[in-house]
Amino acid sequence: MTDSLKMKPGQLVALLPEAEAEALAETMVAFANADGGMLYVGVDARGKPTGALFSEEFDVVIHQAETQCRPPIPVEWQQLEVGGEFVFGGRIRRSPELHTLADGRVLVRTGAANRPLRGHEVRQLATTRSAGDYEVEDVPGATRADLDEALLAEFTKKWEQRHGGVLLRPLDELLAEMGWLTAEGQPTVAGLLLLGTNPQAFLPRSGLILVRFEGTEMRGEGGAPGYGRRVEVNGPLPSIIARTWEVLQEEIRSGAVVHSLRREDKWLYPPAAIREALVNAVAHRDYRLHGRGIEVRLFTDRLEVSSPGALPGFITVDNIVDEHFSRNPRIVNGLFLWQYIEELGLGVDLMIEEMVNAGHPPPEFRETPFSFTVTFRRSQVYRPPQGKRLTTNERQAKALAYLQQQERITNREYQQLCPNVSTETLRLDLADLVSQGVLLKVGAKRGTYYILK
Repeated sequence: MTDSLKMKPGQLVALLPEAEAEALAETMVAFANADGGMLYVGVDARGKPTGALFSEEFDVVIHQAETQCRPPIPVEWQQLEVGGEFVFGGRIRRSPELHTLADGRVLVRTGAANRPLRGHEVRQLATTRSAGDYEVEDVPGATRADLDEALLAEFTKKWEQRHGGVLLRPLDELLAEMGWLTAEGQPTVAGLLLLGTNPQAFLPRSGLILVRFEGTEMRGEGGAPGYGRRVEVNGPLPSIIARTWEVLQEEIRSGAVVHSLRREDKWLYPPAAIREALVNAVAHRDYRLHGRGIEVRLFTDRLEVSSPGALPGFITVDNIVDEHFSRNPRIVNGLFLWQYIEELGLGVDLMIEEMVNAGHPPPEFRETPFSFTVTFRRSQVYRPPQGKRLTTNERQAKALAYLQQQERITNREYQQLCPNVSTETLRLDLADLVSQGVLLKVGAKRGTYYILK
């Protein structure tokens, strides 16, 4: 028995100190509409039991919460003992349906909060739901024998490390719970992609192509192909990430220096940002689209990571920093167990922060109906003061990108970049960049403008 739950609130975990019907219903709907998650009742934000929970009362409140969810949401409840007190834990799975509360609100889990969606976001989410849950569909022709035994052993080891104990139940039972096998023991799309010996034999173009071009365009002189290296990477997703990352490190490492016998690699782009873009592309691409795979394109002035499929759910280019929604939660869960994903929802923030701190413009995000592309551009215009780390939000990143091109920015120009944000919030954004030593404020009152320091 432990004194507290060893977890904190987040994208997949909610901690409620009391059994309150409305809060329960809101969290159930938010989890079901997003990636699912674990809901613990009777613990505070630190995971400490509150002692304010009784079984008889809990049953009544749960029934009240369930009647507020439309359509009903199944929850797998279990009673736990933490620090000598009763705590209830419930698993809510991602639902193929769109769920609302009795008052019509639609909520999704965003970080550690339940966020109501606006009208157009609800329509986008409903469209996503109508497309079905492709990753848990069985793969025609594939059998249990098409899963790689070495990968299964590796997965079992990582699962045991993550959960701090030996797997005691049958492995296939766990694989079915993860959504990687059907009830009949046939591999699903997610299971084959993560654990298959040769997934591309059943799911064409589910791999990756990396191409290095000799200039800034895809074509060379006279219209001839302009690439100097082309690598096609296939296999299960963990292997695709590992192999592609090996090649990328060769391409973006620009040299090394030695300080006091310690070697320090130099990079064309910050490795953490590029690796995050690679993992995101593998985790979130639309595997229903078989016409093309993920493409990593290296030019002399930029690096592009392009994945098939538009942004999922209610995610847009404008809210991509603040929101999180997985098209493939079972694949994401697998990559999380393989430790390719450290924490859900922080990837875009990391890419922006790493690029800006390395002296480059923030990454650019471009969406079409059938693809999503992240572009990293090289630049030496700005470097943060030595020894400091720059922290920016999405709005500030837009301002810095604007300054890379225009060299100065006024309050009015910043408002045009972020039209739905209050002037006071934008003023504080600029003041924060000044305090971090990034911007220099010039002039006063209406004549004020900002330049890179």
